[in-house]
Amino acid sequence: MIDLKQLRDDPDRFRQGAANKNMDASKIDELLEADTLLRNLMNEQQQVTAEKNQIGKQIGQLAGQIKKAADDGEKAALATQMKDLQAKPNELKITEQALLVEVQKWQSKRDELWLEVPQPADGDVPVGRGAEDNVEISCWNPQNFDTKKTFAQNRGFEPKNHIELGLALDMFDFERGVKTAGSRSYVLRGDGMRLHQAILRCAFDFMTNDNGFTPMSVPVMVRYECMEGTGFFPEGRDQAYDIGNPTGEGDSLHLTGTGEVGLMSYYMGEILDEAQLPIKMTTLSTCFRREAGAAGKDTKGLFRIHQFDKVEQVVICKADEAESRQWHQNMMGYVQMLLQKLELPYRLLQCCTGDLGPKNADMIDIECWMPGRGEEDAQGNPLGAYAETHSASRLYGYQCRRLNLRYRETGSKKTQVCHALNNTVAASPRILIPIMEMYQNADGTITVPPLLRPYMAGREKIG
Repeated sequence: MIDLKQLRDDPDRFRQGAANKNMDASKIDELLEADTLLRNLMNEQQQVTAEKNQIGKQIGQLAGQIKKAADDGEKAALATQMKDLQAKPNELKITEQALLVEVQKWQSKRDELWLEVPQPADGDVPVGRGAEDNVEISCWNPQNFDTKKTFAQNRGFEPKNHIELGLALDMFDFERGVKTAGSRSYVLRGDGMRLHQAILRCAFDFMTNDNGFTPMSVPVMVRYECMEGTGFFPEGRDQAYDIGNPTGEGDSLHLTGTGEVGLMSYYMGEILDEAQLPIKMTTLSTCFRREAGAAGKDTKGLFRIHQFDKVEQVVICKADEAESRQWHQNMMGYVQMLLQKLELPYRLLQCCTGDLGPKNADMIDIECWMPGRGEEDAQGNPLGAYAETHSASRLYGYQCRRLNLRYRETGSKKTQVCHALNNTVAASPRILIPIMEMYQNADGTITVPPLLRPYMAGREKIG
C-alpha cells in the first residue's frame, strides 16, 4: 500500500497517478476524508484518556489531603470534592467507549480504502492506456537469425507452430488434459516433460549456483493475508482459485499464481537487520491462474493455461530508490543472460502506466520471438511475433508496507519499510514455445539447445 504521509503531503501526485493508470481517483479523496476523521477521533480519544488519567491523579491527591485534614469541616469539604471527581470517570468511560466504536469503524473503512489506492508510476514511465501503448526498449537476436525476416528466409523452410511440432513428436496431449481438468489444460508427455523439467532446472541452477540467490521451497496454498499483503487481493481476486471458505476468514486458503507470494510472505510481519539486506531468493513452484476475462484469447496450445511451473526471483532491499532501480536492471540482466545462452531472440518492452497494474512503480516485459505466432502471409504461413514470457516489477515499499516488513537501520532504533522487486526467470510450458519453434528442423525434429543437454541426459535431438 502507499505511504499515507506522502498522500497527505501531496495528494495531487496520487490523484494523477491513479488517472495515469486508468483507475478510480475518487478513492483517494475518500481515503483522505476517512483518514482525517479517524485521526480526529483518535485525538479526541487520547484527550478523554488523558483527562481520565488526570482525574485519577487528582483523586489520589485529594485522598492524601483528606488524611491530613486539620478538622472535620475541611475533611468533609474535600470528601465532597472527591465524590464529584469520582463520578466523572464513569461519564468519561461512556464517551471513551463510544469513541472506541467509532475509531474501529473508521479504521476499518480507512484500511479498506488504503488497500485500493494504486502506487503512482515513476515519472519516467510513459503514460498510456494499455498494452498497445507499451514501448520497445531494445531487442536481441542470436547470430544467423534476424527477426525482421521470416523464419523461412532465415532457415530455408516454413516453420510449424509448437502445437504441430509437439503433437507430431508426442510431447503433449491436450485432449486428455481437457478430459481430466477442463479447458486450458494439458498433459506433457515423454520429451515434452523432459524439456519442461530441463529448462526449469537449468533456470533454477543458473540463479542459485551462478548468481547467489537462496533456493527456497514455499507454499503454493496461502492464507488470505498473504494474497492481500503481496497486492493480489482485493484487486485481481477474480484470477485466483480459492480453497475452503472463500470469504477470506478462518481457514480460507488460496492457490498462488506466482512464487512471489510465498517468497515475500516468508518475512511477513518481521523487522530485519539492515545487514541482512539485500535478500535474494528464488523458487520453483507450480502456479495457478483462472485467466478470468481472457476467453477467446490464446486458447490453443500452451500459451495461456491455468496451471504451469515457474522459477521466480525476488529481491528485498533497503528503502533506497537508486538501489531498487539498480536491482531492477540486475534482475533483468540475469534473464537476458539466460535467454542469450539459449539463443532465443527477445525484446525488452517498457510497460506504460495503463499496463502496470495497481502495485508497480515500473514494469519491464521481456518478450521472446515465437515463429508460429503473428500475422500470416498469402499462403497461410505465420510471420512470427514477440510474446510475453517474463515480467520484471519494481514495487518500492508497496508490498512490504502491506506485509508489515521492515528493517532496522544499523546503529539506530529507527525502522524503514523494505523495498521489493520480482521477475520471472523461466515459466514453463510457455517458454517451450519459442524453444521448440526456434530449434525446429526441416524434417520435423527439434534440436535440443546446447545449454539444456546436460539436463536431457546429453540428448541432442528430439524426434
